[in-house]
Amino acid sequence: MIDRKRPRRKESAAPALRVGAVSYLNSKPLIEGLAERLPAGKLILDYPSRLADDLAAGKLDVALIPSIEAFGDPDYEIVSDACVASRGPVLSVKLYFRVPPGSVRSLALDAGSRTSAALARIMLAERFGVLPELESLSMGSNLAATTADAVLLIGDRAMQPVDQEFSEIWDLGDEWLRWTGLPFVFAMWVGAESARTSELEQALSESRDAGVTAVRRIAEREAPGLHLGGDTAFRYLAENLHFKLGSPARGGLRRFTELAVQDGLAPAQCGVLGRRRPQRFRFASQPATV
Repeated sequence: MIDRKRPRRKESAAPALRVGAVSYLNSKPLIEGLAERLPAGKLILDYPSRLADDLAAGKLDVALIPSIEAFGDPDYEIVSDACVASRGPVLSVKLYFRVPPGSVRSLALDAGSRTSAALARIMLAERFGVLPELESLSMGSNLAATTADAVLLIGDRAMQPVDQEFSEIWDLGDEWLRWTGLPFVFAMWVGAESARTSELEQALSESRDAGVTAVRRIAEREAPGLHLGGDTAFRYLAENLHFKLGSPARGGLRRFTELAVQDGLAPAQCGVLGRRRPQRFRFASQPATV
């Protein structure tokens, strides 16, 4: 009698993890070698607003999104201690005033960053009681494209010298630190709890560590395409930005969340920190101290 063994059932492979990130200079250290490190997953690069929309729609499992976008879903949690943050001047986020801050009646906001736009509005409202009329400044436009009393620019345009007079120029990272005494978190890795794995956390941390070690090489590689000098790009990555989400940065994020909710820029039951989880962050694991 022939012993016919039943074929073993093949275990279904785990679905590929869909991880989204931006390809801006400030996020390059976080995604250095990440595509190769991801456990059974793929890295998708896109604009911040699209990443946030795709994460909300379930088209991505985890994404590096602007902090204001993380407030949109009460089930979001921070899945890594890798982030984009500043502890003082950030260099690439500036608010240009044609009139004194307390006299601003119109504000042009760079369409490239909802987080920086929210930060600018919060700073004006809370410090000066100013609620200006808003206009959108398309990505790629410069200061001459608007006559608004104040203009928010981000990215390499904000890193270039200006050729006109302004009443004041704020580096928003520096102004936030002076006002609150806290760092500011511009972007972080966010996803639903079901997407979190120890392998993912390790891949995100290892890529961040590799990127921080390689900032000189990253700066030299990326600077020409951004019309920046290699030294400027290097100092920006090495001195103006920080990439670990520790206790001081969490405190800054908590304060920003509270103010965004208070000023109507985030829902009352927002993700990461909200009324459903008062005074508590939903972290995947305890981040290292910055």
